[in-house]
Amino acid sequence: MTNTDTKLAQPPVKSATSTMSRADRWDHLLARLGVNRGGHRVEPGLYALGTPTEDSPVFVTANYTLSFDALRSALAGIDGYILVLDTRGINVWCAAGKGTFGTDELVQRIEATALQDVVRHRIVILPQLGAPGVAAHEVRRRTGFRVEYGPVRAQDLPEYLATHQAAPEMRQVRFTLGDRLVLVPVELVHVALPTMTAALALFFVHGFLASFAALAAVLAGVVLFPALLPWIPTRAFSSKGFILGGLVAAPFAAGAILRETRGAWWMRAGIALVYLLAMPPVTAYLALNFTGSTTFTSRTGVRREMFTYIRAMAGLFGGGVALTLVLGLVHLIGGV
Repeated sequence: MTNTDTKLAQPPVKSATSTMSRADRWDHLLARLGVNRGGHRVEPGLYALGTPTEDSPVFVTANYTLSFDALRSALAGIDGYILVLDTRGINVWCAAGKGTFGTDELVQRIEATALQDVVRHRIVILPQLGAPGVAAHEVRRRTGFRVEYGPVRAQDLPEYLATHQAAPEMRQVRFTLGDRLVLVPVELVHVALPTMTAALALFFVHGFLASFAALAAVLAGVVLFPALLPWIPTRAFSSKGFILGGLVAAPFAAGAILRETRGAWWMRAGIALVYLLAMPPVTAYLALNFTGSTTFTSRTGVRREMFTYIRAMAGLFGGGVALTLVLGLVHLIGGV
């Protein structure tokens, strides 16, 4: 086969732009809301950004639209290639942990796109958060391409390209208030239906206060917890959630005792105990669920938390439900 035949046999290089369209922004909104969560994907392959030459840099990313778009928008005015791996629509960091942003997929994608015939150099620039999934020495052995890890944030790439050296702050993973709050909408969407169902049921059975308590426990877990995460004591997310849930439950417990002084003291104390038993586990469970969205935990740490706290959550919540049933039965029988 001649050199010309080889070039003709190359898979087509797709084109990309750094400009975000309305369709792109709509896709971002739907992704943030968790709508069609697995459908926000870019076709894997090689993309040309601007008018690259055979000496232009090659950047590697996931085929999750938010990852791909963050990279291409950060490279405005830069000519280069973007090699998109098939991560099944999962972002770089999570895909690296799951193994889909990994050595085998990178090697396969380099070979499938005939990257060695597109560029003259032998360097691929990967995001730093993809490092856990890629064995750089294996990639070089199998493809001849050297893996170079760029900065954590795509917006630092233009500065990084000047020297191919990352300043210490480029290597630092931040998890600011904005980073945490951007995750709230998708969590709200996921819990909206079960929360409203539970709140409505509690309203008809136990009244407004119980319904509001259910909403408060959930909102504490999905809104207050990410906002206050760095300042809540203890290291484990579950224990942080119990603390926050207890603080949110305290006013409801106090209200149960103080709002109606004519009822039997033990009945009022029992209702207060229901809030203290049932609300903190709900907040703690939602807080534990947040571990997958943070830079603070590891897979083994999450597993350890689950084994340590899930039974306690279930036991306390079950105790609250059981006490509610007992108090309701006593009220019906004795009219207390």
